[in-house]
Amino acid sequence: MILTAILIAPGSSLAAFIDAPSLLVVCGGAVAACMMAFPLKSIVGSPMALKVCFLNKPTDVVALIKEIVSLAETARRDGLLALEGRIAEISNPFIIVGIQMAVDGARPDVIEDLLRTEIDAVATRHRDTKAIYDQMGRFAPAYGMIGTLLGLIIMLGNMSDPSSIGSGMAVALLTTLYGAIVSNCVFLPFAEKLSFLNKQELLTMEIIVRGIMAIQSGENPRVIEQKLRTFLPPAARKKSEEAK
Repeated sequence: MILTAILIAPGSSLAAFIDAPSLLVVCGGAVAACMMAFPLKSIVGSPMALKVCFLNKPTDVVALIKEIVSLAETARRDGLLALEGRIAEISNPFIIVGIQMAVDGARPDVIEDLLRTEIDAVATRHRDTKAIYDQMGRFAPAYGMIGTLLGLIIMLGNMSDPSSIGSGMAVALLTTLYGAIVSNCVFLPFAEKLSFLNKQELLTMEIIVRGIMAIQSGENPRVIEQKLRTFLPPAARKKSEEAK
């Protein structure tokens, strides 16, 4: 929409909004500042998060609940040891860990502690990646202002040609524009998307923990299903009920 506004504005030219030094100050400055604020390993790995933002596939929570209920029915009918034969058909590694521990006879508190430790570890990794994009979103406008100040200093240091003041001012303001655009159109939206995906994944893992603990304690599969369906929004609950 910003690009369209530039193109349709009377007397506007796209070339007037392109300035390599301004882009270098904003993007290069923001990245360099983040390299000072975070370990290099975290910075190098952060671009992989963009792949998650664009290519993420949401978990089918309804199907997940059905799978847990199916495992509960097997455990209820044939015992916990019977679940070992179904591990090969489970695709979610988090479920496999919980089921394997239950089959091995681990205590309920040990199983829950391990699963919740894994949830905490996932949340920490996601929080660290999000923090990088949050900081870039904060640094970019600041470096945009720095670039504007640099442009003004250069312009005011060369006042021999008054006719160049207007164009010099426009170029100086470009860095402020770049900082605002890069921050609010790239870094901060990506950070919020990562936060949303993190909440969705943690919700999925919480459902799995509740399901595994219920299976381990021998609860009725129908009760387990009702418990897990409370995590669904009303529309999804209705759809799940109709599907049954």
